[in-house]
Amino acid sequence: MEQRWRVLIGSKSFGGSIPEHIEQLKRAGCVVVPNDVGRAYLAAELLEKLQDIDAIVTGTDELTAEVIEKAPRLKLIAKHGVGLDNIDLPAARRKGVTVAATFGAVHDSVADLTMALLLAVARGIVQSHLATVGGGWKGSMGMELRGKVLGIVGLGQIGKEVCLRAQAFGMQVVAHDIRPDKKFAEAKNVRFVEFGELLRTADAVTLHAGLSEAGRPLVGAEELALMKKGAILINTGRGHLIDENALVDALKEKRLLGAGLDVFADEPPSGHPILQLENVVLTPHMAGNTWDSRRRLGEMTIENILRVMRGEPALCPVE
Repeated sequence: MEQRWRVLIGSKSFGGSIPEHIEQLKRAGCVVVPNDVGRAYLAAELLEKLQDIDAIVTGTDELTAEVIEKAPRLKLIAKHGVGLDNIDLPAARRKGVTVAATFGAVHDSVADLTMALLLAVARGIVQSHLATVGGGWKGSMGMELRGKVLGIVGLGQIGKEVCLRAQAFGMQVVAHDIRPDKKFAEAKNVRFVEFGELLRTADAVTLHAGLSEAGRPLVGAEELALMKKGAILINTGRGHLIDENALVDALKEKRLLGAGLDVFADEPPSGHPILQLENVVLTPHMAGNTWDSRRRLGEMTIENILRVMRGEPALCPVE
C-alpha cells in the first residue's frame, strides 16, 4: 500500500479562516499534521517535527539549511504567503527538496492597501477621523495625487499593480529596480531612474523591494535627506527596508508630510517612538489579508502540494 503523504501545517493562517482548505488535503489522501505551537516553528522545533513529514505548508517557519538537511522524508516546502526569506533555498536545491510559492496570490490586496495608506497620509484621514469622533469638526489640509510623482522601488508584480492604480489617480510614475521590466515600462509610460534620483524627484515613495544590503536598511538618514520636503513614504514591503529611528527624526522635524507603514523591523513595534507620532498611519502587517487573497493563497498552496505528490511539476516552482 502506498504511503500517504504527511503534511505539516506551519503557517498559522492556512486553514484558519478557510477550514475547507484543510479538508481538501485530507480528501486528497494527505495526513494533515496541525501546528501545535500556535506560531511559526523555530529551527530547533522543526529538527524534531520534520522527521516523518513529506511536505510543510510554511509561513515564516525557520527552514534553515540544517533543518532541511536533517529532514529525511521532506519532499516539498510549500510557501503560504509571499517572501522566501525564511527558507534556505540553496540547501533545498542540494537536498532535492522542491520549493513552491504562491506568486500573484496577494499582489492586488497589497497594492490596494498601498494606495489606501498613500491616500490616508495625503489627506490626513486618520487624524481627521479621530478628531471628529472626539467632538471636533475641522478637517486637515491635504495633498492631491493628480499630477504628483510616485516613486516605486521594486517594480515586480505588486509594484506594477500599484503603478496602474496610481496612474488611474493621475500620478506620474518613476521606478527603480535591479531587474527593470523595460517592456512594461514602455507600455505604461514608466521611467526607470537611479535610486537617488527617485528619492529626489518623487512626491511619494513606496517600497516593494526584496532584501536590501546586508546589515543596512535601504532607506536610512542619508536617503531620507534626499527626499522632497513634504514627501510621503509608504512601506508595505519589508520592515527592515527602513531605518525607523531615522524616519522618526524626519517625521518629527516635518521634513516629510508623513509615512504609511504596514511592516516593521520588529513586529509588533511595541514601545517604538513611531507609535507616538501624529503624521503616520500604521497597520499590523495586514496588506495581504483579504478574503480574496486568503482563498487564492490556500488554493495555490494546495495545488502545489497535490501536483508534487502526483510526481508533477509544482504550479509555482521556485527555481
